[in-house]
Amino acid sequence: MYYLDLPSVEEVGNLNLVRSDASISIYLATTPISRETDQTRVTLANLIKKAIKKLEAQGVEKSRILLLQQRFDDLLADKEFWDYQANSLAILATPESLRTYRLANRLQNTVEVSDRFHLKPLLRAVTFSHSAYILALSENAVRLIQVSPDLPAKEITVPNLPDDAADATNKVILKDSSGKDQRPAAHAYNAYLANYVRKINAALRPLHLHAQSPIILAATQPLDGIFRSLTRLNLLPTSIVGNPDRLSAADLAIAARPVLDAHYQSIIDDFHQLFIQRTGQKRTTTDISDAARLATFGGIERLLVDIEGVVTGVVDEETGAVSFVGESDAICYGIVDEISCRALRTGAKVMAVRKADIPGGHDLAALTRYPI
Repeated sequence: MYYLDLPSVEEVGNLNLVRSDASISIYLATTPISRETDQTRVTLANLIKKAIKKLEAQGVEKSRILLLQQRFDDLLADKEFWDYQANSLAILATPESLRTYRLANRLQNTVEVSDRFHLKPLLRAVTFSHSAYILALSENAVRLIQVSPDLPAKEITVPNLPDDAADATNKVILKDSSGKDQRPAAHAYNAYLANYVRKINAALRPLHLHAQSPIILAATQPLDGIFRSLTRLNLLPTSIVGNPDRLSAADLAIAARPVLDAHYQSIIDDFHQLFIQRTGQKRTTTDISDAARLATFGGIERLLVDIEGVVTGVVDEETGAVSFVGESDAICYGIVDEISCRALRTGAKVMAVRKADIPGGHDLAALTRYPI
C-alpha cells in the first residue's frame, strides 16, 4: 500500500516564502516495501552529507548545522515512518523545522542547498495528480470510486446517495411475464431518471464544493446525457464506455487512465493554442528574465515550466531582476523554481511539465496578463 501526503498548491507557494541561512531540499526515490527501506536510508544519509558539506563550505554556523543534523538523525531513526512510504519522498529542512511529503511520482535523487526550498518537483506532483473520482451510474446502481496514482481504487461512501433509481424516486419499474421492464412512456421515463439524477447531484454537492479532482462519468445512454444536462459537478467531457455494473472498481480505474491522460493533454494543447494567439498580442514570453519580472509584479496568467531542468542564479526580491550563475551553491537557487512560486502566489496557473511540452522547448513559457 502507498502512503501519500501531497501539499496543496497554496502550500507550495507559502513554502517558497520560508527563508533560512540553511535550507536543504532533498528528493529521494523510495519504496512502499518496508523491508527494502534500509538502502533508501543509506542513500538519504549520503545526500545529507553532501548538503552538510555545502553548508560548511558556505560558512554556516556549526550550531546551526548541528541542529539540522539532529533533525535528519531523528528522521533516519524513525522506523515507523520508513515503514509507510510511496515512490518518492520530499524532505524540506531548516534548523528550525523539517517537513516531509510522500509522493506517488517517481523522482530522481536530488539535493539542493540555498536560503529557500527547491519546490519544482512538488509542483509536478500537484500539477497532474492523476487523481479523480469515477461516478459509475446506471438505473440499477450508483457508486463513487476514488482513483489515486499507484493506489488501489476504492468505493467512497456518500451520505444520502440513493442505491438506485427506484430508491431515489420511490418507484419500481414493474416487469411483465417475460421478465422485461414495463417502462412508462419516453417522457415519463426521462422524468423518472431526471429525478434520480437530481437526488445524486444533491448527495454529491459537498464533494463539488470541496474536491479539486475531476469526476469521470461511467454511464450508458440515456442516463449519461441526462446527468450531463442537469449536473454542475466538475465532469470531464469523455465518459467511460460500457455498462458500469459489469466493471469492478479496479476495472473502472484502468478505464479512467486514458480519460485522465487525454484531459491533461488537452490542458497542454489549450496552452499551446493560447500561446500562438497571444504571441501576436505581445502577451507571451519564453525569456527567463522577463518572466521573473512579470512574476514579481503579478503579470503572469499561466506558466509552463520544465520539471527537470535547473537554471541557477538569484532573483531580486523587489525588482525581479535575474543574476545567472554557472553552478549552484548555498546562496544561489533554481530561478525557474522561484519564478513558479512567485507566479503561484499572485494567482497564476502553474504547470510543471516535460520540456517537450513547452512551446519551443524552452525552460518556461508564460501567458501574461497584459502586453509586454
